[in-house]
Amino acid sequence: MRNHLTRRLASSTLACVLGLGVLLPTTGQAGAVLDRIKASGEITLAHRESSVPFSFMNRDKKPVGYALDLCHKLVEAVARQLALPTLATRYLQVTPANRIAMIEEGKADLECGSTTNNAERREKVAFTVPHYITGARFLVRADTKAQRLNDFRGFKMVSTKGTTPLAAITRANSDQLLGMQILEAPDHARAVDMVESGEADAFAMDDVLLYGLAAGRAVPGKLKVVGKFLTIEPLAIMLPKNDPEFKKLIDNEMRRLILSKEAQSIYERWFIRAIPPNDRALNLPMNYLLKDFWKYPSDQVPG
Repeated sequence: MRNHLTRRLASSTLACVLGLGVLLPTTGQAGAVLDRIKASGEITLAHRESSVPFSFMNRDKKPVGYALDLCHKLVEAVARQLALPTLATRYLQVTPANRIAMIEEGKADLECGSTTNNAERREKVAFTVPHYITGARFLVRADTKAQRLNDFRGFKMVSTKGTTPLAAITRANSDQLLGMQILEAPDHARAVDMVESGEADAFAMDDVLLYGLAAGRAVPGKLKVVGKFLTIEPLAIMLPKNDPEFKKLIDNEMRRLILSKEAQSIYERWFIRAIPPNDRALNLPMNYLLKDFWKYPSDQVPG
């Protein structure tokens, strides 16, 4: 699986390098987002409530996280481009169900979270270079013996509304006649609550989020992550579709952050060191998928 996926990612990246002209949208009004930001003197960042360590609320109820730190760097690039001495940052909390609409409707300029870049979503919004590549697995109670997808036959499986893991587990349940009861949670934190309380037997979600959510619980040892990847998820910051000038600026800054190793330093802050809300470390070194993809950073992904 690793070799197959690496070839897919490498092929996508090569296509980007050989044909840079396909990177940017060619329709829409150029500069509309930048014009609006310059006129208002502010930029709006959408963030999540509990997508640890990407985007979540700390103990002081302020949005923080890996994706937020990257977005703050992107805001600095926007300010430089517009020659603004200061650029005010507004924050808008979004959910898995409304995050795409908030970007599509112009209520936020960047979505700084854990959103998968896929073909269906690219019909409505644009994405920059992925900041993480992960896959869906299962969060279960520590005493659960189920390990593989087939072990969950007849179980109660929860996932978060509006996410690709929910779609994937629903499809797998139907295709493989697993007889699971699929439950929808409004957010990640509620899904974990359901597993801990026994309302659900397992929570299907990107594994990096599962590790972060478990680490933030009062007793992390009561939960564990199991199973092979159900999906492969390239996570990326969302931005409005059909604004090539804004997208070019954001893409170029993301590439600069990656190639200068600044992005790697930000990664280490959130995945290696102790983080809020409980000052515990995830201890998740960068996986081979992201390392390989960042050799030739591109917004082009499989699927």
